[in-house]
Amino acid sequence: MDEDREASRLWRVYKTVHEMVSHRGYMVSKAELELSLDEFRQQYTKNGFIDRQSLTFLVQHSTSPGDQLLVFFTDEDSVGIKPIKKICERMIMQNILKGILIYKKSLTPSANKVVQEMSNKYQLELFQESELLVNITQHMLVPVHEVLTPEEKKTLLARYRLKETQLPRIQPSDPVARYFGLKRGQVVKIIRPSETAGKYVTYRLCF
Repeated sequence: MDEDREASRLWRVYKTVHEMVSHRGYMVSKAELELSLDEFRQQYTKNGFIDRQSLTFLVQHSTSPGDQLLVFFTDEDSVGIKPIKKICERMIMQNILKGILIYKKSLTPSANKVVQEMSNKYQLELFQESELLVNITQHMLVPVHEVLTPEEKKTLLARYRLKETQLPRIQPSDPVARYFGLKRGQVVKIIRPSETAGKYVTYRLCF
């Protein structure tokens, strides 16, 4: 029973992270997005358990082939320096500048320090499995979010004669901002239903 619960839990995380990178513009196949629990079990279960490292995958951005993202899963309950260094080495060896690490429970302070030290060149985002059990953007209380391209941001500011600092703000630590991988300076369009106008649109600057 525990194995069934663990498989179901990891399958939910697997689905959310694939939806997440797809929303960011990376190429994810329909088969991966629609993978059933039974198919997940068949594909990733070995000797009665799921090896999290076998879930690791690489995706390429749909409009920028040089933009690749490596998504890592780790088996350790508490991730220390050694696994982080292995991830860094793989990113360097494959010349991949962006990565996501999905871990079970915690990271040691020293592992976090290594991630911060490499952040000038290599971007490694950190998500605990529990954060990805549900796709936050599908929650009924979360409005539609669309990340603007640099050109769309420029057009928006010119249209309303605004400086970007005049826009309302969203923190990079906001759960939706983390889902979309928002960086400082990016603008997100938020669309809410409106009883009078049909929809109500606002914009927020990641700051």
